[in-house]
Amino acid sequence: MYRLMMSLSLIFIAAVTLISNSTSSLAQKKRAGSGSHTSRTRAMLSPEARQMVEFASAAVCKERTEDPSGSVPIDEMQSRPSLPVRSPEALAGAERAQRLLPIAKSLVVASLRQLSSDYYFRNSKTYDARIQRAIAHVEMVRNIRADMGSRDNASVFLKNPHTIVFGTIFLAGLRSDEGIISVLAHELVHIADGSEDSLRLLFREVGDRASRLMGMKIYGQRAEELTCDLVGTLAARSYVTTAPSYESLPRRIARSLEHNCVELDEGDDDHLSPRNTIRALLALNPMLSRELVYGH
Repeated sequence: MYRLMMSLSLIFIAAVTLISNSTSSLAQKKRAGSGSHTSRTRAMLSPEARQMVEFASAAVCKERTEDPSGSVPIDEMQSRPSLPVRSPEALAGAERAQRLLPIAKSLVVASLRQLSSDYYFRNSKTYDARIQRAIAHVEMVRNIRADMGSRDNASVFLKNPHTIVFGTIFLAGLRSDEGIISVLAHELVHIADGSEDSLRLLFREVGDRASRLMGMKIYGQRAEELTCDLVGTLAARSYVTTAPSYESLPRRIARSLEHNCVELDEGDDDHLSPRNTIRALLALNPMLSRELVYGH
């Protein structure tokens, strides 16, 4: 379940420590292939790299305040009254999500395949069977359902793996295609994992690397949620490439992260805090950080 939390206290990021020197690719977890495992070779994150993460994080939230299509932060969403399913804002959001669902599915499948290369799982027969099963789960998703009670959350239920449920406040607060695609992709990864834990190794690998980078414990459900977010950023970034517009690159890619630009910042046992989620995703994806800061 993709549950976004409101925080009670402002948390500053812990010292960022170790990073893999083996790849410059987007870090998400678990595929098996040729070459040495990424978690075996790590170097210290340089002060410049740490600074880049902070600059890029600030750029995301600055873009949000200046973008008419910027996402509403989740703590602000939580302060708003529930919207009826038939409200204009909820209807428009649900229609956008339904329209973008086939695109998001394709982008998630491509991202999962790419990660099998990035994390050197390509030659694993066991992994190949798991990834094929995960992709089959993604392909089965057909429907978006708006739900007033879900408010600022999106979720999936494995007993009904054909549907993604969006809270009406969330549908209204995600004002862009990029924002919706990032959340669709997040939920599709949960469905891909399924009851068989098909993506368990990927979750573990992303959590391991993020733990080293962030100096935090990112295991179990936290690792799964962060991996789903990471696929969300990859899918949204790919969408920007395949659907060009006259808007700036930083503005468009920032939209996949803007709902985490909260004032009150707190995580729980299953989730990093929203702002630490931004930082972790940018630390895992140095190229995205550079694009946000330099615009290319």
